[in-house]
Amino acid sequence: MLPRFRDLPLDPSHPPHSAWFVWGKDDQLGCLNHLTPERIIAASKLIQTGVSIGLNWELHQMKVPPFYRTGLKHEIFHIGEFVNDDKIEINTQTSSQWDSFRHWSFPDGRFYNGFTQEELYSFESSRNGIHEWAKKGIVGRGVLIDYYSYAKEIGLDYEPWSYHRISIADIKAIAERREIIFQVGDILLLRTGFLSRYESLPHEELVNKMAQPEYYYPGLDGSLESLEWLWDTGFAAVAGDNPGFEAWSAGLGESEEQFRMHETILSGFGLPIGELFDLEDLADECKKQNRWTFFITSEPLNLVGGVGSPPNAVAIL
Repeated sequence: MLPRFRDLPLDPSHPPHSAWFVWGKDDQLGCLNHLTPERIIAASKLIQTGVSIGLNWELHQMKVPPFYRTGLKHEIFHIGEFVNDDKIEINTQTSSQWDSFRHWSFPDGRFYNGFTQEELYSFESSRNGIHEWAKKGIVGRGVLIDYYSYAKEIGLDYEPWSYHRISIADIKAIAERREIIFQVGDILLLRTGFLSRYESLPHEELVNKMAQPEYYYPGLDGSLESLEWLWDTGFAAVAGDNPGFEAWSAGLGESEEQFRMHETILSGFGLPIGELFDLEDLADECKKQNRWTFFITSEPLNLVGGVGSPPNAVAIL
């Protein structure tokens, strides 16, 4: 039996709300430990129609990357007559991606299970690298919470490119409406509509929005309630179609403080975060089949010491 959120951390020297050493001092999988063979077998029984849907946004689509990142560079060249090769240069944060436990530390520079920024930049350890997830893949039961469709159904005035906090009450309301019962080991996918809105913007408007100093987007409400729900529900991984899973605004006034969950989710819980997943076709198919759970498989890059990776994710219904 794992400790409840209220019982974290296990050691007072660990960061607040962290779940270090829950799976052992040397663990590098965190909540992916929930993906047991028994749960994977149970998830495979959700394959009923054989419809498979890729969840990977096209690598070139982040035309104006945020936070000083660079976009895709793709070169095709020939190495002989009628023989072609590719060469690509990507920042793993500018399209669909998993964040590893090396991506965002606590303010004191400690990552999951105490790995430090100093150790990382010594380049003498590959601990917490994305390759640890590639050894077994991320395979289990996926659950789609389609907030974008729900907002339309209830007549909510909702703009997918805004600082809009999706509450736990919202998620529970959607789950009740769709008859979703969460299970330990679920891989949660949250559709905010951000990617759909991004792709619909004229290029000039997109450039102007991305150039603004106050960058913002919708997502899960940043709060202790959200952290408690994520941990106590027992998710193996979480992902959204937005740039950071949680709602974010870089331009809040002094009267409203930004509650950031990234370091607690990644470096505290050891809970993988997926960002910019393409959930559009999946949402359409789930609505068509009137079910929002499915088998999901993801194989990150086997990049030793990697900070992030394209998910190479597929949902099968």
